[in-house]
Amino acid sequence: MSLYPGLAMTMDIDAPVALPSRPLIPQDSATILCCNCGAPIDGTSAAGALCYDCVKLTVDISEGIQREATLHICRDCERWLQPPAHWITAAPESRELLALCLRKLRGLSKVRIIDASFIWTEPHSRRIKVKITIQQEAFQGTILQQTFEVEYVVAYHQCPDCAKSFTANTWRAVVQVRQKVPHKRTFLYLEQLILKHSAHKDTINIKEVKDGLDFFFSARNHAEKFVDFLTSVAPVRSKKSQELISMDIHTSAKSYKFSFSVELVPICKDDLVALPIKLAKQIGNISPLTICHRVGTSINLLDPNTLQTADVSTPIYWRSPFTSLADVQELVEFVIMDIEPTRPQKGRFLLAEATVARASDLGVNDITYFTRTHLGNILHPGDSVMGYHLTGTNFNNPNFEALEESNQYSSSIPDVMLVKKFYARKKKSKARNWRLRRMNKEEGEMLPRKQDQERMERDFEMFLRDVEEDTELRSTLAVYKAQQEKREKDRMEWLETASVAETEETEDEEEVPKIDMEELLDDFNELDVEDNEESIGKPLGGQKS
Repeated sequence: MSLYPGLAMTMDIDAPVALPSRPLIPQDSATILCCNCGAPIDGTSAAGALCYDCVKLTVDISEGIQREATLHICRDCERWLQPPAHWITAAPESRELLALCLRKLRGLSKVRIIDASFIWTEPHSRRIKVKITIQQEAFQGTILQQTFEVEYVVAYHQCPDCAKSFTANTWRAVVQVRQKVPHKRTFLYLEQLILKHSAHKDTINIKEVKDGLDFFFSARNHAEKFVDFLTSVAPVRSKKSQELISMDIHTSAKSYKFSFSVELVPICKDDLVALPIKLAKQIGNISPLTICHRVGTSINLLDPNTLQTADVSTPIYWRSPFTSLADVQELVEFVIMDIEPTRPQKGRFLLAEATVARASDLGVNDITYFTRTHLGNILHPGDSVMGYHLTGTNFNNPNFEALEESNQYSSSIPDVMLVKKFYARKKKSKARNWRLRRMNKEEGEMLPRKQDQERMERDFEMFLRDVEEDTELRSTLAVYKAQQEKREKDRMEWLETASVAETEETEDEEEVPKIDMEELLDDFNELDVEDNEESIGKPLGGQKS
C-alpha cells in the first residue's frame, strides 16, 4: 500500500513527449568537411567536396548561354525575322515574341527552362530585356536553379515583301479590273467592299488606270484569291494569261508572270436597260424596257409599270451581253404635278400613277406627261424627281429598235420613266457626320486633266448621295463617324464661303436623307483619314500591304 493514499489519487501523470530525432549518419558513411566553408557534409554524396550553398556560389549553370542578342524587325510591316528567312507577326510582350527571343539564344537547349518573362524598358530605347529561370544538374544528385537577364537589341531590316513593294516590276501577278462605263460609281462601290472585307491586304501596289484599277501581287495564289472575292461580290468574268520571264536550262525551272483580266458588266445602278426580247421572255416574261435598281452578284431589273423584278445572272449575261440604253448622266429633272398611289405594293416599292412636267418647261409651256412609277411611297405633288425622257429621244440601240418595231411592245413604251427622287442640295454641301475609307492608289503615268478631276469629284459626290438615300446600299458598306474637329472645321469653312442667301435657304435641305449615328462605326484616328471632298484621286485612309 502507498504511504500517501490521498496524494496518489490526485497526482496526474504526464503524457510521453516525442523528442525530435537528429538524423544519424549511417555507420557505413564517412563525414567530411566542405573544402570551402568547413561545414560537415556526407562524403559519399558530396559533389566535389562542396556543400550545397558553396555549389550554388561556385557553379554557373548558365555558362555558355548568350546574354546579348539582336532581333530584326521590318519598320514597314512591323514583322519580326525568324531565322533563316521566315517573317512573323508578333505584338510587343506577346508569347510569340517571347518564343522568338528564346529561340535566338545559343546554348539554351542544354538546360531546362522554368520561367521566362519580359522586363519593362523604354519603348524608344530599342531594347528588349527578358528574365529567364533555368534548371540543370550540376553534379550527380545535385540540381541547381538560376535566374539571369538577357538584353536584345532591336535592329531594322527590310523584309523581302516590303522591298518588292518599293521596287518597280517585282510583281508576280496582276489583276486588271475594268468596266467600260463613263463614270466611276461602280468602282467606288467595289472599293468599299474591298476595304470592308480587307481583300487588298496582300497587294503590293494598286494603280489607277483608264477604265479601271490594277492590283499587283507578289504571288499567284494571292491574285487568284482576289479574283475569287470579286466573283463573289460582283458580276464579272475573268481571263488568265501568263508570260515566261526566265528558265533554267539545267533544271528546267521556269519563272512566270501571271495576268488576270477581270471585266465588270457595263450595267450600273439606275441605268435604263433595253433587254433583248428573247431574253426578257426567258427570265420571267418581264417587259424588255426596265431599270436596273441594284447590282450584286447578278443584275437586278425592275419594271416600273408593274413592279415585276427579274435577275440576270452572270453566265446568262455573258452568253448574250447587252449594254444600257441610258445612264445616270442622261437623267432629266421632272416635277410631280399630281400623283395617285394604286394598290400593288412590293417591298419598299409602291405603284402609283403620276402626272409630271419637265422642270425646264415650267413657265414656258404646259406640256405634261402621264406615267407609272414605283416611287409612290416617297413622292408627293411638288416634289422633284429624276427620270429618263424617252419622247423625242433617239437611241442607237438595236434592242430598243426591236421594241419599237414589235407589235407587242411598241405601244407600251412610256414617255417618261422615273428613277429616283431628287433632293435639292447646295453645290458645296455642309460637312457630313460620316465618312468612308479610301484605298491608297497610285496614279497613272499621266496626271488626270482638270476636266477628269472634276468628273471624278462629281462621281464621288453622286456616290455619297446614293449612300445617304439608299438604305440597302448603305447596309453593305462600312460607314464611319466623322471626326468632331474635322466636322467643325468643314462647317466653319462652309459658313465662310456661303452667301447670305444660301444660309437662309438651308431650311430647304431638311428633307435630305441623313444617316443616323447608330448606323455609323466608331472613328478610326489611327488610319489618318483625310476629308473626302478634298482628296479625290489622292491616297486616303486605307493601308497598303
